[in-house]
Amino acid sequence: MGESVLEEYDVVTDEGLKARVRIKKVGDFVPHYQLELPKISEPTLMLLDKIKLSLLTQVPVKTSEALSLTVVERMKKEFLEKAMEMMKKEFPSLKKEERFYLAGLLVDEMFGLGKIEFLLADGNLEEIVINNSKEPVWVYHKKHGWIKTNLKVKDENEILNYANTIGRRVGRQITILNPLMDAHLPSGDRVNATLFPISSHGNTLTIRKFRRSPWTITDFIENRTLNLETASWLWLSVQYELNVIVAGGTASGKTSLLNVILNFVPPNHRVISIEDTRELCLPEFLHWIPLTTREPNPEGLGEVKMLDLLVNSLRMRPDRIVVGEIRRAEEAEVLFEAMHTGHSVYATLHADTAEQAYKRLTNPPISVPEVVMEALHLIAVVFRDRRTGRRRLFQLAEILPGGERGGTKINVLFKWRPSRDEILKENESYRLLEEIRMHTGMSDEELREDLERKKEILEWFVKKGVRDVNTIGRIVGIYYADPEYVVKSVRKMKDVKEVVEGFFA
Repeated sequence: MGESVLEEYDVVTDEGLKARVRIKKVGDFVPHYQLELPKISEPTLMLLDKIKLSLLTQVPVKTSEALSLTVVERMKKEFLEKAMEMMKKEFPSLKKEERFYLAGLLVDEMFGLGKIEFLLADGNLEEIVINNSKEPVWVYHKKHGWIKTNLKVKDENEILNYANTIGRRVGRQITILNPLMDAHLPSGDRVNATLFPISSHGNTLTIRKFRRSPWTITDFIENRTLNLETASWLWLSVQYELNVIVAGGTASGKTSLLNVILNFVPPNHRVISIEDTRELCLPEFLHWIPLTTREPNPEGLGEVKMLDLLVNSLRMRPDRIVVGEIRRAEEAEVLFEAMHTGHSVYATLHADTAEQAYKRLTNPPISVPEVVMEALHLIAVVFRDRRTGRRRLFQLAEILPGGERGGTKINVLFKWRPSRDEILKENESYRLLEEIRMHTGMSDEELREDLERKKEILEWFVKKGVRDVNTIGRIVGIYYADPEYVVKSVRKMKDVKEVVEGFFA
């Protein structure tokens, strides 16, 4: 089997370092990801280590400063400038571009993850995995799946150093006594680390990358995760404060869908989000308080659990409560109590169908009582096709109180049909429309008109290519304030900027 190049492109790190990526078919079971970097000689590497020590002496890094993202960014710039000065003295014959590359590499090693920063800069990658120091680094490519790279870490200690660097930024530690760590990078990428002998082949690091610009409703409609009809129903549900759980399997896009629908929250509502690691990214003008859990210190003190934050959030006068994931009975109990006390609640759950989600919630270990489950209005199930990698809304279902329709508790409104790759209507809504009619006084005709208007606006988003979270949030906020103005603007196909500026003029 001959060697062939499947794809090639450039990646650029935050420091401006550029590298060429070639993905090749090389007679292995998986393609190979080759990162082409300038070769550095052994004497140069030794001089770089000397410069690194000198930099640390001149600009010492305090642990307290390393926790501040703003301070770290300032220090990186300062280190880069000083490194360039030292390079000029040590390597007078080198071109400025070459000195910049070496200085940037040095800064990445001191403040980041060294050459792994090039992988973090590649928008085509979803996962970056270090299994141990003996194997090459693996990555999950959006197009080619799992592939091997030509990068390797020096030794097990280097993996530990990477984990410690990440942990310090978020106030977490990984040690022999606490060999597991969940954390996140400043970019929002989620990190999991394990230490030998818990991972028997060596220390591991798993980085799940998140888009630098969050998914929006426009992206989901364009890539057919949602269609206009289901998107408008989700919008309607969020606008009128119905409780929604987003269910799905691992990496199916649960948090992404949750993030997308939270763009429909009115700007005058106070939102409290609770997560283990920060993943949600809402419009910057929303009244939003993000909270994250904290692991205990080595003495076992200082732990803040999701339940603690959930109970505390009820004292913060929220209009909306968002929970990253329901895992335990205590969390579910407080969450459903919040629903019953008039808060609008959103959460994610691991389940493959609406029926399975219902059973997970009502059976051990979560065990939400059937009578309490009636506070939940909607379950949206997302699905990832492992063969094609595409993600789709698999089901949109409402919870029916009292067991109507032959005793069933689930009424599936929309369902994805894989043979046609379409999301089709299954049943009419019995509960959602009744709830909205009861709380708003709207007639059936007004509700139908509202849904049609929302579809028009969503279609306009797609036609105008609106992919900015803040812009979508602003248009939604303007629609709540003056729906006629937005609808007229949409029908005239006005530019988004013109609509926003015209409203605030």
